[in-house]
Parts: sequence; C-alpha cells; structure tokens
Amino acid sequence: MKSKADFILESNQYCRDRGMDATKIPSPQQILSQADLIKKREEYCEILSVVNFFGEKILHFLKGTPLLLSVSDNKGFILHMMGDETIKKTIHDLGIKPGVQFTESSMGTNVVNLSLKHHQAPIQIIGDDHFHTYLHESACYGVAFHNADDRELLGSLIIMTAKELQNPMMTTMLATTADSIERELMLRKQNRKLDMLNQIIMDNTRNGMILTNRDGVITAFNQYAELFTGMSRRDMVGRKVQQLDSMGDYIYEVIQKGSTFEDVQMSFGKKVTGDRLVCLFDAYPLYDEKKELLGAFGQFRNITEKVEAQERFNYLANHDDLTKLPNRRYYKDQLKSFIRHAQERSEKVAIVYLDLDRFKIVNDTLGHSSGDLLLTMVSLRLREILTPGEFVARMGGDEFMFVLPHLKHEEEALPRVRAILNTFRQPFNMNGYEFHLTASAGISIYPKDGQDVESLMVTADTAMYSAKERGLNIYAMYSPDMNTKSHEKIMLESSLRKALEHEEFQLFYQPQMDIRTGDLKGVEALIRWHHPTRGLIYPSAFIPLAEETGLIKQIDRWVLREACRQNKKWQDAGMPPFRVAVNLSSQEFLDDGFVKVVQDALEETQLDPRYLDLEITETMTLNVEHAIPMLDKLHRLGIQISMDDFGTGYSSLNYLKNFSIDRLKIDQSFVRDISLGTGDGNIVSIIIAMAHSMNLEVIAEGVEDQQQLQFLQAQHCDEVQGYYFSKPVSANEFEQSFAALIASRKTMN
Repeated sequence: MKSKADFILESNQYCRDRGMDATKIPSPQQILSQADLIKKREEYCEILSVVNFFGEKILHFLKGTPLLLSVSDNKGFILHMMGDETIKKTIHDLGIKPGVQFTESSMGTNVVNLSLKHHQAPIQIIGDDHFHTYLHESACYGVAFHNADDRELLGSLIIMTAKELQNPMMTTMLATTADSIERELMLRKQNRKLDMLNQIIMDNTRNGMILTNRDGVITAFNQYAELFTGMSRRDMVGRKVQQLDSMGDYIYEVIQKGSTFEDVQMSFGKKVTGDRLVCLFDAYPLYDEKKELLGAFGQFRNITEKVEAQERFNYLANHDDLTKLPNRRYYKDQLKSFIRHAQERSEKVAIVYLDLDRFKIVNDTLGHSSGDLLLTMVSLRLREILTPGEFVARMGGDEFMFVLPHLKHEEEALPRVRAILNTFRQPFNMNGYEFHLTASAGISIYPKDGQDVESLMVTADTAMYSAKERGLNIYAMYSPDMNTKSHEKIMLESSLRKALEHEEFQLFYQPQMDIRTGDLKGVEALIRWHHPTRGLIYPSAFIPLAEETGLIKQIDRWVLREACRQNKKWQDAGMPPFRVAVNLSSQEFLDDGFVKVVQDALEETQLDPRYLDLEITETMTLNVEHAIPMLDKLHRLGIQISMDDFGTGYSSLNYLKNFSIDRLKIDQSFVRDISLGTGDGNIVSIIIAMAHSMNLEVIAEGVEDQQQLQFLQAQHCDEVQGYYFSKPVSANEFEQSFAALIASRKTMN
C-alpha cells in the first residue's frame, strides 16, 4: 500500500491533537456574508474570469467524468464553484459552499488549506487521507496559483471527484492549468500597461510592429518584428509589404480595401534555432486628420508560451504519460477516422488487442517502478515495428491496441501480427536481468466483426483472451463462438469462488526419491478440482483464473494446511516421516504476513517444521530486498525451501548464494530431452555442479524413463520425481501403494 505523504500525516495528527471527531462534519469558523462575498468576487473579478475560462476547458476535456471545480482566495475562502451539480448539491448540504473559509483548525485535513500552505507543488488527498470520514469517498486535488511578477499567492484551484475516479493525471493537469492562469494574468497585466502608455514606442515594446506608407512600402520595422519574422530591419525597410510571408497579404489588403484584422494566429520558425514562435497579428489602416489613408500598421503579440501550455494540456489529454503513446481516448477517435476511410474505399481494418503475458509477476516482484520501465521499453519496440499508416496506443496497464488499415483481405493482417509478436523474441535488458516477455494478441476485422469502435474493441479483446487460454505468445482471430467461451470463463470463475466452501478441492501426491538408495524422501502436494459438472480439473485450467481474481491466496492457504494435516496423519499412522512439498504463488510469497500463516498452519496441525518444504519459483526472488529477509524468516521456522522450475526464470547467481534455500528443482523442460544429446544435458550438468558447489541439493522433476534416470545418476543428482516412479495419486491411493513403493525401491542401477 502506498504510504501517505508527510504533510497528510502531520495534518491528521494535528486534527487528533485538537480533539477533532473524525465522524462529525466540521463547521467553518468563518463564512462570508453575501455582501462580503460579492465584494470579494469583485476584487477577484479578473482572476475569476481567467479561472472560469480554463476551468471550462478542464470540464470539457473531462466531459463524462463527474467532478467539481472550485477556486479560493489566498485566505482559503471559496469564491466560485463549477461542474457537476450532484456533487455541488451534496457538499452544499454538508455546509460547503461559496463564502466558506477552509482552515486546518476548523475543517481538518483539506486540500484547500494544504494547497495554499504548500503552494510550490500540487496536492492530492484521496479517500481516507482526509481526517473526516464524510470525505473518505472523495478524491481532492489542489494547486496554488500566483502573481507571475512577484510570486504573490493569489489563491488555489481545486478539483473534487469520487474516490473511484481518482487519476494521477489530475495533479499534472491542475499544474498546467495554474501555469496557464498565471501567464494569462501576466499577459493581461502587460497589455494594460501598454494601453496606459497610449502611444506606440516602437523599439521599447515587446510586440513586433510594422508600418507602411499608402503604397504598401515598409517604413518601420522594429526589433521584435525582426525576431518574429527572421527578417532584418535593414533588408525590409523600403520593400513592398507583400514580400513578407504570412502577414504581408493581410497588410496589403488593409491598404487596398481599408480592412482591419484582429487576433489572426500565425506561426514563425526561427531559422537559426528551429524554434517556433506563435503570435497574434493585428492590422489596421492609418489615417490623417482629414481621414485620408496614410498607410497601415501591423503588430504581433507573442503567445508562444500560452499556445505551448495549451498544446501540453491537449497532449496530456490524448497521450499516456508513461509511454508517450496515444491513450485510449485518442485511439478511439483515430479508429473512427480509419473506419470512415475504410467505408469510403471499401477496405478492411484490423484491430489488434495485445496483452503482455504474466506481466503481473514483474510488478509483484520488482515493484511498479521497474514494471513502468519495462512498459516503456516495450512501447519503444512497438513503435519501431509500425509501418506507414499503422497506429498503436496504450489502453492501460500492460494492454496495447493496434490499427492495421487499408486491407483488401483480412488474412493480410496475420503477417503483421506475427511480426508484432516476434518483437518479443529478444529479451529486455533491465537492471542486470534479462526478461523474456511474451504477449498474446486478439484480432477483429472491420466490418465483419463489428461496425463501430466499441464493438470492434470488444471483439478484439474477446479474441485476445481466447489466445491466452491456448497458451503464451500466440494470436487468435475473433469468431462468434468465443463469446460462448467467455461465458464459460465467467461461469468457471463463479464456481471457483464456491469450490473452497463446498470442499471440491483435493490434493494428489507424487513421490520424490533418493537417486542413490531409492528411499522415499518426500512428496509434492498437487491440487486438483473436482468440479460438480465438469469432473476433474487440473491446475493449469483454474490457477491462472485464481491469480487473476485474487482467489489464489485462499487456495494457497488451504493447500498448506491440508498438506501439513495429511503428512502428520501419515506419521501418526506409523509411516516413516518424510517431507511434503507445497507450491507457493507470488502473491502469497510477497505478503509480509505469510510467515505467520506458515507458523499457524504448523501449530494447528502439530507437524514438525522439518517435514514441510515450501517451493518457490525464480521469479519470486526478483525483488531481492523482499526475498532475502522473507526466506530467512521462513527458514528460521525450521522448514525446508526449494526453488522450483530452476533455469526458466530470471535468477541472478550473484544473489542465489544469499537466499536461504535447501535445494534447486530442475524444471522438467530440461529433463525431457537430456537423453537425446541436446544442449539441455549440458544445462542440467551445470545446474547440478553449481548447486553442489553452493551446498544445495538438486531434485530433477519429469523423469519418465531409464535413460533419463541414468544420465542424472551420472551427474550425481540427489533426488528425482516423475512418472517413472509414480504419477500423482490421491492420499488413499498413496497409502495403499506405499508398501509396494518402498518394497520395490525402483532400481537405480
């Protein structure tokens, strides 16, 4: 969970120290009378007009999102509210309305007071960051704005919305808006000063100015006109005004027709630096006292910063801040355009929904900052694979969408999708690790699979989930029968939630044998689900769904208790003691309270800790700062720890020696072909030698024939597990076959 900012903690403590009751709605110490409020608004008239202008833009860009925008003065008095009427009425009923003063001593932890107090940066207070509970369902954002000349604090701009609609982009948007407000106020102040001068001071103004005679010949050209146009005064004075790019034709029309122009926006590129200047251009005719034409006057006002601020605002509204790719909103707008063009030309458009496989493991193990870095690297590759006309956007999380336009046949999309998936063949190098990511893709085709944006996105999403169900790093084209499979997945999730309550899970056990003596060293507990209508379901069909829905921790804890209980039951029945191995999920391993869970399970079942073996995977140890102390705490309980699927993950050998583990478990993918003379045999030999050099035992899983066993014996592997000895069996079957298993001691020679 993200920790609260220091200023929020300090404010909440201040409220407690004052004896405030968090459950009571506070009352402000001061409320302006109607007359005082009107007077205060008159003082802030210009500021409120500017804030209202930019506030309307915020509400327009976030149309459809219920939010309330408010502005306060520098003392915390609310002067104006705009936005969602429902929110406005709700807080009005709570006593929050224009004229109310927000102070920490009267209103508790609030975004108005804190944004004024800490006015150098935006403030956000989400949910229970607020001291008073009546605000716990809200998300509030605030930023102070100042006088641009002397940084005098003028007031604050506040956004309030529902907690579930919180968005970190709000603070960036507020900061950009406050900057625009400050600059607009500064520009207005500058223009007022120019009006007070009541004369044109050509070389002392910050505006570019041009004068011509009645024939259109330039007679004056000030330094800012030089700056804006890139033309020198020496070259331009005496030349016809039509020779000026952009504004020349406007000024000439003034001379010919007596026209006037105001606020015509123009852009100029600096020849030396390549920077862009944006100006507002005015042009007027000049007359003498007899109303006869003397010439024309043109001026430029630099609005580059204002335009750039607006462009930044538009960019943030349409692009993902992390990857800089277009976002969902921009993607949908562009897809409409692609569909329109396809209709006009009788073409097809492919929509590709791409989702990274097992990306949650990276976030869970290394943290979101590393996950964000990896997403940025993925985005760069996806951008590089684009061909002219194609388009990609980040839809959120680890999901991306492509548009592949101008297709005559839908099959034309398949080579492009394969090329996209092939970009993941090369690992991603990050923080000393090589990450071998894969992705799943779903494809829908306009107009076959949908006539509009929403239906095409839904069908592509459905196809993507169908691809995931088939495996990793593959794609699927949408077909109507996938909707049935999606329904089946929903039904399976519903059944999974009831499976624990209805005792539908069962553990099967597979022996782990000493490779030298043939003695039983332990068993691995493997879960099975006896579904009431579908029969026996193997873990591969429901464990990913359990991880996706958050049910995995409940299942993990049931497996742990049941495996310990069964092992203790076997010992009490007179069987020789051996360990039971239990697989952990990354969610359980990353839970700081898991050590207590294991301790409670051992105490409840009275199983000696040395007969419990917890199996972790390499990917769980990516977050070394968490893995080392967690493994150390678990090991101190007296249990054993094995690293499962070794060789398939991302472990750093530099850290492996620091982990409190007892054995490495070689993944069956390496064992499968060791007798065929492939490179897997060399890998297995290296793993065994390395483990023994670190005083670790080695167990090889997936042993199915005599040749594999003999190879492992030659390499001095410690233990083996697989169908060569026994398939996973129920507890009852294990008890019945135990005597035969021990008596036979499958030959190791």
